[in-house]
Amino acid sequence: MHIDLSWNLLQMDILRFLGALPNLKYLDLSYNEMQGPLSSKELSNLRNLEVLIVRENRLNGSLPFKDMTNFRSLEILDMSGNMFTGILSPYVGTLSSLNAISLSQNKLHGNLHAKDLGMLKKLEELDLSDNHFEWILPPCLSRLTSLRLLDLSKNQFSGNLSSSVIANLTSLEYIDLSYNSFGGLFSFSSFANHSKLKVIRFKGENYRIEDGNKIVSESNTFEIETENPSWEPSFLLKVLVLPNCDLNKLSSNIPKFLFYQKELELVDISHNRLKGSFPVGLIENNTRLQLLNLRDNYFGGQFHLPIDHCSNLSWLDFSDNNFNGQLQENIGKMIPNLQYLNISQNHFEGFLPSTIGDMSNLEKLDLSNNNFSGEVPMKLVANCTSLVVLKLSYNKFHGEIFSEGFRFFNNSLRILELKNNQLTGTFPTMVPTTGSHLGLLDISNNGFSGLIPRWLVGNLRDNKFYGRIPNGVGVLPKLRILLLSGNNFSGVIPDKLCWLMNIAIMDLSWNNFSGTIPHCFHDLKFEKIDAFDGLTEPNSTFLEFRDIIVPYQSILKRNFENFEVEREVVAEIGIEFVMKYRSYFYKGGILDLMSGLDLSFNKLTGSIPPELGQLSPILALNLSSNQLTGSIPSTFSKLTQLESLDLSHNNLNGEIPSTLIDLHFLEVFSVAYNNLSGKVPDMKGQFGTFQNSSYEGNPFLCGPPLEKSCARVDKSPPSPIKYSNASHRKC
Repeated sequence: MHIDLSWNLLQMDILRFLGALPNLKYLDLSYNEMQGPLSSKELSNLRNLEVLIVRENRLNGSLPFKDMTNFRSLEILDMSGNMFTGILSPYVGTLSSLNAISLSQNKLHGNLHAKDLGMLKKLEELDLSDNHFEWILPPCLSRLTSLRLLDLSKNQFSGNLSSSVIANLTSLEYIDLSYNSFGGLFSFSSFANHSKLKVIRFKGENYRIEDGNKIVSESNTFEIETENPSWEPSFLLKVLVLPNCDLNKLSSNIPKFLFYQKELELVDISHNRLKGSFPVGLIENNTRLQLLNLRDNYFGGQFHLPIDHCSNLSWLDFSDNNFNGQLQENIGKMIPNLQYLNISQNHFEGFLPSTIGDMSNLEKLDLSNNNFSGEVPMKLVANCTSLVVLKLSYNKFHGEIFSEGFRFFNNSLRILELKNNQLTGTFPTMVPTTGSHLGLLDISNNGFSGLIPRWLVGNLRDNKFYGRIPNGVGVLPKLRILLLSGNNFSGVIPDKLCWLMNIAIMDLSWNNFSGTIPHCFHDLKFEKIDAFDGLTEPNSTFLEFRDIIVPYQSILKRNFENFEVEREVVAEIGIEFVMKYRSYFYKGGILDLMSGLDLSFNKLTGSIPPELGQLSPILALNLSSNQLTGSIPSTFSKLTQLESLDLSHNNLNGEIPSTLIDLHFLEVFSVAYNNLSGKVPDMKGQFGTFQNSSYEGNPFLCGPPLEKSCARVDKSPPSPIKYSNASHRKC
C-alpha cells in the first residue's frame, strides 16, 4: 500500500489512524505541521514499511531508532529538516535493509557511532549534513562499500581526513564534506580508483583574526593537494567545487587532472591563491561547461577564450585576480549565452568591446575596479534587456551615458553603479515607469550636471548637479539613504524631505542650501537601516545566477537538479559618510548600525530647531560650517545614542547646555568657532575626553580644559564673528 500525504497541514494524530494499516509499505508525510517526538506509540504498527519520509516537519526529541528495531524491510528513511536532537542512536544498525538515510538539517550532535553505521551493508546514500556532529571521521565508515552518496557537510568534524576511509569507498558518485573543521593535508590520490565519481564538493572556510575592521591574519587549517604524489584519475567528473581549501598550497598550480576531464559542467576553484594563466584548455576539453568560478586567486596575464567552445557557458567569474590587457573584441560572440559575468578587481584596460552587447541573456555584469576607458558601448544596454545588475564603478569611462540611445531603464534593471568614473551629461526629465524599479543607484564622483529630474534618487554625491531638490523625492516614503553632498544644489531644504519617514542617512553637505533647517525634521526616524534595503523601493535583494543542473539520481529524491554553488546578495549597499571628522565606508552589517544627518558646509541661517532633540536614535549630527544663530538647544541632551555632534563654524551664542554631559556615547564633540560664552560643561563622562580644540574660537568660554578660568570672566558682551564658507576646508 502506497500513501502520499505530503504538503498538507497534518499533525501527529494522523499516525494513530495510519497505525490501522499494518501492510502499509510507502508513507510520505513530508511538509506538514507534525510536531513533537516520534515514539513507539505512533510507529509500532508500521513495521512493514519500506519507505518512510517525514522531512520538513517540526519533529523533535531523540531519533526513534529504538522503536524501529523491527522495521526489517525499511529501505528508505528521510527525517531531514526537523528538530531532532541528541546523538545518533546505536540502534540505527538494526535497520539492515536500509538503502538510503537522510538526517540532514536537524540538531544532532556528538560523534558518529560508525560501528553501527558500518552494519548497514546495503546503504547507498548517507546524508547527515547540516547538524552538529563532531570529532573525527571514524575508520569504520570504510565498511560502507556500497555508498554512492556521502554528504557530511555543515558539521563540526575535525582532525585529519582519513585517506584510507575515502579510498575504500570506491562506489562513490557524490561526496560533500564542505564546511567542517578538518585539518591537515588531504591528497586527491585517495580518489584514484573511484571510477564512478561525478561530484566532489570540499568547500572550506577561512578563519580570520580581526582587529576592528582590519584583517590581521587569515588562515585555513585544511589543505588539499592534487599534484603530489602523481596519480591518474579513473573518473570523469561533472562537478568540482573546491573553494577556500588551500588547494595545491606548495605549487599554487591549477589541478592538472582538470585538463584531461571531458564532461565537466561546473568548476569552482575560487579563493585558493592559485597562479598561472587563464585555463583555456579546461574550457576547450569540456564543451558542456556551464559554470566556471576562478574568483579571488592570483591568475594573471592576458585573458583569452577559445573559439567555438563556450556555447553552454552561462556563469563566469574571474574577479579579484591579476588579469590585464584588453578584452577580446569578439568576446560577446564567443560566450553569447552568458547570464552572469564578473571580471571586477583586475587590471583590464582600453575600450569595452561593443560585442559585449551580443550577450543578450546577461542578467548581471560587473566590470568595476579596472582601468577601462572610453565610452560605454550603447549596444551593451540597448541589446541586454535582461540586465538586472550593472556595475561599472571605479574605471575611467567617459561620455554621456544617459543619452537617449542607451535606453537604460529597461524592465529588469534594479542595480546601477557608475561611481568614480568620468561620465558627464544630464538626465532625461522623464523616465518610463519601469525606471522606478531601481533598488540601488550610485552615480557619485562623476561629472553629471544640470537639474535632477524628480525620479532620480540615490547616491548622487560629488557631481555638478544644481537647482533645487525636486518635490518628487517626497513620494518615496521607503527611502532609507539620501546622499546629495558635493554638488551645487541651492534654495531652501524642502519640507517634503520630512515625508521620508524611514530615512536613516541623509547627507546634504557641501552644497549651497540656504534658509532655515526645517522644523519638521523631528518627524523623521533616523533609525538603523537594514543593509539589504535598497535606496528606493522595492527591496533590492535577489539571486545572482540561475541554478545549475547536476546529473545525479538520488534514491532520497533530493533536489540535486537545483544545485547551489555560491549565492550572493549583490545588492549589499556600500556608502561613504563623514562621521567623527573622518569619511568612512559603511557596508553590510556595519551599515545596519548607522544613522546620521549631515547639513554641513551650506548657507543655512536661523536658529537650530529644538525639535531636533527628538531624533533620539540618531548617531551622527553635523550642522557645522553654516551661518546658524541662536543658542544650542538644551533638548540635545535627549539624543542619548549620539556618537558625533559637530556645531562648529557657525554664529551660535549663549551657553553650552550643561546637560549635554548626559550623552554617554559621545566620542566627537565640537562647538569651535562660534560666539558661545560662559562655563563649558563639566569634565565628566565623555566630556572628560574632549580637549581645547572642541571649544577653540569662542573667546568668552571658560573653564577646563580651557586655560581661561571662569573666575576672571570678561563681562563685556561678545562681538559677532564673521564667517565665510570658504574660510576653511572640509575635515
